[in-house]
Amino acid sequence: MKKIISKVQAAINKYQMIKPKDCIAVALSGGKDSIILLWALNQIKSFYPADFKIKAITLDSCFYGHPADYSKITEFCKNLGIEHIIKRYPIWKIVFEERKEKNPCSLCSRMRHGILHKICIENNCNTIALGHNMDDAVETFFMNLFNGGKISVFSPVSYLSRQGLNMIRPLIFCKETEIYSFLVRNNFPVCKSLCPMDKSSSRESIKILIKNLEISYPKLREKIIHGIKTLNLNNW
Repeated sequence: MKKIISKVQAAINKYQMIKPKDCIAVALSGGKDSIILLWALNQIKSFYPADFKIKAITLDSCFYGHPADYSKITEFCKNLGIEHIIKRYPIWKIVFEERKEKNPCSLCSRMRHGILHKICIENNCNTIALGHNMDDAVETFFMNLFNGGKISVFSPVSYLSRQGLNMIRPLIFCKETEIYSFLVRNNFPVCKSLCPMDKSSSRESIKILIKNLEISYPKLREKIIHGIKTLNLNNW
């Protein structure tokens, strides 16, 4: 528990992610990262010097035309004393049935982010917290390099000027293995992804590549993150 909390707090402090009176919307997909993020922020809230509020926002893409069951997630939020807001939108129908996208992940991601930003504004949140971890950052680095020829990665903190929202990623110092281990030990609830592209996207291919590379190059993830910090890519 202390490891997760300390790493999240380190990211918050280093990048000044939270300001007094912030109302933070945690993008709660129901997966392991967003659940741990919500829990960690709630723990930090009890002793953090700046007072802030937390709301949990879930966007249901209604895969295969049916609403997902988030009852266990709602109960988890209730036990933490956090409001859980669920919005349902037919993203699956638009992307897979109407548009029949050959590469659906890009459009789906853009739509999800746009809708999430709108929900934040409707619920008076000035900050949105995403559950991207260290592994996500390294995978994004490789994807941008291999697919776009760019040395780039997402920022720990961004300001979305059109929406007037801050975007923060407090899990960026946490490894995926640490998050998963903590989740299992504490029996936190998760919702399995119903996305037909789950485990078959280009990100999954990059994940496998990195895992294989680490056989020859131990601690490759940590080395990539160190390089990103050294170059101060995207304000790291």
